[in-house]
Amino acid sequence: MTATDTRPTGGARPRPGGPARTAPPGRRASRDTRPAWEEPPTRAGLGAKGAILVLAVLAILFPVWIVAVTSVSDAETISRTGGLVVWPDGVSLDAYRELLSGGEVSRAMLVSLGVTVVGTLLSMAVSVLAAYGLSRLGSLGHRPLLFTLMATMFFGGAGIIPTYLLVQSLGLMNSYAALILPMAVNVFNILVLRAFFMNVGQEIIDSARIDGAGEFRILWQLVLPLSRAVLAVISLFYAVAYWGNWFAGFIYITDQEKLPLQNVLQQIVLANERPAGMAQVIGTGQIPSLAVQTAVMILALLPVAVLSPFVQRHFKKGMLIGAVKG
Repeated sequence: MTATDTRPTGGARPRPGGPARTAPPGRRASRDTRPAWEEPPTRAGLGAKGAILVLAVLAILFPVWIVAVTSVSDAETISRTGGLVVWPDGVSLDAYRELLSGGEVSRAMLVSLGVTVVGTLLSMAVSVLAAYGLSRLGSLGHRPLLFTLMATMFFGGAGIIPTYLLVQSLGLMNSYAALILPMAVNVFNILVLRAFFMNVGQEIIDSARIDGAGEFRILWQLVLPLSRAVLAVISLFYAVAYWGNWFAGFIYITDQEKLPLQNVLQQIVLANERPAGMAQVIGTGQIPSLAVQTAVMILALLPVAVLSPFVQRHFKKGMLIGAVKG
């Protein structure tokens, strides 16, 4: 090697934007994609990050564990611990059997499930159609409609009282439609879908138009199959919002038989009311009231906990790509 030769030694290649880093002694050189100004992490830093993540996971899972264990504990175990159970001793599923035996909680779960399914389908249909129309820059009234939607994000809604009067004037009080229509559209979700649809190649859409495809066919057969990631994420957002919607049932529903699960959970846990049909078994101590309360919490949490892992892999692609353009 001559004096004018600037090739680095040690197997490291120069990277654009900064000098090359050589691997520390005893460590194999690896492809480093960090910027030149960013130092490689130390073992202490990596250990601290790992410890913080472990503590955060434990802080989230430990209360859920306590609630789940208490819900399957028998009366003797709960009485001996004096409340919440940390480690299972005597396991009993009587609380779940009674809750799912066709009483008030079972009916409330069916109501919440129906509202979630119907509401999610309706919200996705409206959001997809609106987002696709707004993603076509030459569509009629594109800019005024887009600015109107964005204005609602900055100025908010009309408020609780005007919304209540509107629902009442439309005759939706004490109906399932009152649990769906007031929250059927979310502007943020529409804008995310619009940004994602704008990433679809214009040449693909133009070729479909040349072949004689209409807008609905282009949307159904081309755009939607290419947008599975963002559709899965937005569907989960709508489903979680409908499933956990307590406020709509609180102000719009007066019939006990039409209350969703979240409102029944509030009555059982906070108001300390017993579900219909379970008063006799709870009153005699066969099923502890604490086990019933925690079992209802698990039933309310279970659908979201089961569904989220299947959509989690789409979060990065669906949210990042759909939020950085447009």
